[in-house]
Amino acid sequence: MRGMLGHTLGTPDLTLREALELFRSAGLDGAEIIWQDGYKSAIPEHDDGSTAAAVRRWAKDLGLVVGGLTPYVQGINSLDDAERGADIARLTRCIRVAEQLDCHRIRIYGGAFSTDEHRAHEQEMWARLVDSLGELGTIAAEHDVVLCVENHFSTMTESAAQTIRLMHEVDLPSVGILYDQANLTFTHCEGFAEAIALQAPWIKHVHVKDMEWMDPNRRLRTATVAQIQDEDRVHWSRMIGEGIIDWPAVVAALDATGYDGFFSLEYEYRWNPADLPEPAVGFPESARRLKAAMEHTAA
Repeated sequence: MRGMLGHTLGTPDLTLREALELFRSAGLDGAEIIWQDGYKSAIPEHDDGSTAAAVRRWAKDLGLVVGGLTPYVQGINSLDDAERGADIARLTRCIRVAEQLDCHRIRIYGGAFSTDEHRAHEQEMWARLVDSLGELGTIAAEHDVVLCVENHFSTMTESAAQTIRLMHEVDLPSVGILYDQANLTFTHCEGFAEAIALQAPWIKHVHVKDMEWMDPNRRLRTATVAQIQDEDRVHWSRMIGEGIIDWPAVVAALDATGYDGFFSLEYEYRWNPADLPEPAVGFPESARRLKAAMEHTAA
């Protein structure tokens, strides 16, 4: 399964067919596709099945795989029973779409956790997150899908330590970790050596991106999960090789653990277009640099 994916976060102005064609021309092995209504380069949540069927056909014709789906569902730890139930149902639909695409990885947020009210109810929200992932993990296993909980700001799995605590409590092979070192770095959490050592048994998917500090001494404070607002930003997005993360060393450390999953180029052009070259330039160059890191490690 080892290979390189392009993430449609980086192709906001392209149709899914155009994004897949770009990924193929960039030398990538497949795609991680956003699952969300109202985004041009996504499979809509309320798709009638036709978009997913077309994506599977296009990917096959181009010799690509759909290596991951990325929903933006945040309420699985909600104290509101209706919201939590609705979001479990949404992710259940996403699991079925993944099966239709022969896709075996879904990115999952560790709930939403950013406000004073959240912190006042941390234990209860954590218990709901564990219960929700237990329920969803059982469903995912029936469809040969692994739910990959991301190291992500404004969630209950911001750090590697929090994420492995969740893995121990859920304790299902169908629930693993999406390792994102850039996210860990700009939230002042673990460095790559510690993060990989802690999480290695559960890492099932990897996001690849780079960053530079705007102010390394300022802590990120944001109430949003998916996107950091401009006024809250502490870093710039960069292509790999142009930021502070040593991706050859990260790849080597992952290889040493036996990791054999996908490396997904999460090119943040949707959120930060001013920081990055346009996708037609950025994806081929990022793929070249990532491939060089992977080949150096294998040599």
